[in-house]
Amino acid sequence: MHLGATIRLLRLDAGLSLRDLAQRIGVSSAYLSRVEHGRDAVPTPDRLEAIAREIGIPPRLLVGAAHKVGCAIEGYAEDVPSAGMLFLDIARRKLGPAEIARIRAFVEREFPAAERREERPSLARLLAPERVILQLTCPGLEDAIEIAASRFPRLRGEPSVRQVVAELLAREQTASTALGGGVMLPHGVFPPSETAAALVTLARPLVLPEAPDGLPIRVLLVLLLGKPGGAALSLLAHAARLSSDGLADRLAAATSPAEAIRGVEEIEDAG
Repeated sequence: MHLGATIRLLRLDAGLSLRDLAQRIGVSSAYLSRVEHGRDAVPTPDRLEAIAREIGIPPRLLVGAAHKVGCAIEGYAEDVPSAGMLFLDIARRKLGPAEIARIRAFVEREFPAAERREERPSLARLLAPERVILQLTCPGLEDAIEIAASRFPRLRGEPSVRQVVAELLAREQTASTALGGGVMLPHGVFPPSETAAALVTLARPLVLPEAPDGLPIRVLLVLLLGKPGGAALSLLAHAARLSSDGLADRLAAATSPAEAIRGVEEIEDAG
């Protein structure tokens, strides 16, 4: 995942200009632009937390997406040396994602944090087998988005496939939703629809100049958001974290929609 592309995506969906966000976190617009375009170092955890607060998402989502937890752990381990020994024990045992998920569940159950009282975002819960398309062969991005959009159920008064596709492509014209790591996140807000997701893996990855890390697009996560606001932004940030955790690689071997959804669940549980 390219963190700068994620910050830009979230900033735009939060309705903030580059200048607005820069002023709110106390940096120059030029610096923030360099971060968004990958020409400057990833911000410190403190600055990432400030960005997350101004955007309106839990800071852990952005810090986690950046994999910038090391500095925070070091500071905590200095204050509580026994915590450092616990981290060392975990590392020595080489605990995997499943074991870490069990430890996380215990901590959250016994010591719930205020910012975790809201339900954690989940893409797996928004997917359904009929909205998972594996190894799609298509000539371009527009076709892939149209095929994904056609899989969403529609009720009376909700937008047509053509309207959904037009809205998603207009959003791409504003700024690409390519996140890096071979993942793209076409999305739009379509009230009064329920938030839902479709997942597409591509048999022939798309080479797009907008990809922030230059990697071909292998996975499209298409999101139809029921309403704007913090929950929608948190879901987008969560999707960005999945891309940084190897979502495209995890889905490459999926041979059925159910297996692909399980893969998403496993990455979510590990994070």
